[in-house]
Amino acid sequence: MSVMDTTPDLSGDHIPDEIAMKTIDPKSYADDSVHDAFRWLRANQPLGKVELEGLYPFWMVTRHADILEISRQNDLFHSGDMPTTFTTREADEKVRQMTGGSPHLVRTLVQMDAPDHPKYRVMTQSWFLPQNIRKLEDRIRAIAREYVDLMASKGGECDFVNDIALHYPLHVIMEILGVPREDEPRMLKLTQELFGAQDPELNRSKGAVDDSAEALAMLQGVLADFFMYFNAITEARRANPTDDLATVIANAQIDGQPIGAFEAMSYYVIVATAGHDTTSSSTAGAVWGLIENPDQLAALKADPSLISGLVDEAIRFTTPVKHFMRSATADAEVGGKTIRKGDWLWLAYPSGNRDEAVFESPDAFRVDRKPNRHLAFGYGAHLCLGQHLAKMEMRILFEELIPRLMSLEAAGPARRSHGNFVGGPKSLPIRYSMT
Repeated sequence: MSVMDTTPDLSGDHIPDEIAMKTIDPKSYADDSVHDAFRWLRANQPLGKVELEGLYPFWMVTRHADILEISRQNDLFHSGDMPTTFTTREADEKVRQMTGGSPHLVRTLVQMDAPDHPKYRVMTQSWFLPQNIRKLEDRIRAIAREYVDLMASKGGECDFVNDIALHYPLHVIMEILGVPREDEPRMLKLTQELFGAQDPELNRSKGAVDDSAEALAMLQGVLADFFMYFNAITEARRANPTDDLATVIANAQIDGQPIGAFEAMSYYVIVATAGHDTTSSSTAGAVWGLIENPDQLAALKADPSLISGLVDEAIRFTTPVKHFMRSATADAEVGGKTIRKGDWLWLAYPSGNRDEAVFESPDAFRVDRKPNRHLAFGYGAHLCLGQHLAKMEMRILFEELIPRLMSLEAAGPARRSHGNFVGGPKSLPIRYSMT
């Protein structure tokens, strides 16, 4: 029996099944209709219980304040005791059978709690501090110019996602990690198969996957390919250390002992995937927002100092990470509701980032939004390690692009990926003129 079978029935907190289904359906994130459900929940039941057949019951947390409250209390709300991302009963049971009881196929910072989390986080933390990534600014600017020049060479039309946004952050993080440029297409494909597992165009099967056993087999295959690749990197960096992040991971020590192979491989995977995919989505989201709001592009061209505002607004508006799960280690009060020990909670970041109590006109795309207290990077101990790098990459790209961009419009329908965990624009055909 799973620990979640003991979650108590909390009558009166039940979210209507139709609304609950909308919040977890990957297709709702593709067509953006999930915001209708979140808007209803914030107004009517901001902290309610999802109780659907085939699922463990869980709390859907939709208000900005409640997400912050849970995120800042890492001892009270754990990341690693239960699945850290949403799953079904059947899939969870299969994972636990495969792992000998663990709910996780990988063990990254995301799945860790204290005391392990701070030990593993500090391993690479210095690489992502603002004072250290500033040393990379000239190199990142050179990479940004390369992609802006590539855009200019395409004759006034391109798919901004597949031609530019996917590749620019990928190249930056792979240089930092130490992955050769010729291997970048492989890393991109594996990332899309991992994060796009719910999308019939991006997953490994290139089709709809409704069976949990098939989905798990696909994910296992993707992770095995990642592990095999980075195992070779580990051996190379231990034999010949270099000045890159892979060398840090390969030679790391935890409590005076060499890092475990599973933890090292998991660390590579989170850097090699989250290190670019979410930035790609927000970068594409920025261009999508400017197409739909030409007055905002005009404002940026008139005042380039607004570019930092564009970055934060694009991250808020896109919110590439849709949720993380937490579980309560003791009874607690949140948002006027009693959360019991063992309860599972879904932190709905896109909802928190459209909370009317925090953001004026939350559905409007405004590059001058101040303050912009979005939750897209999380909060508390699990605040995104790479947030400063991501914002720097986006700022530099738009500092290079906006002055050269004379016109910008859609050249076809834009599309988002299917996914209730991580996702964003997967196609953005644009027509433009540049100097």
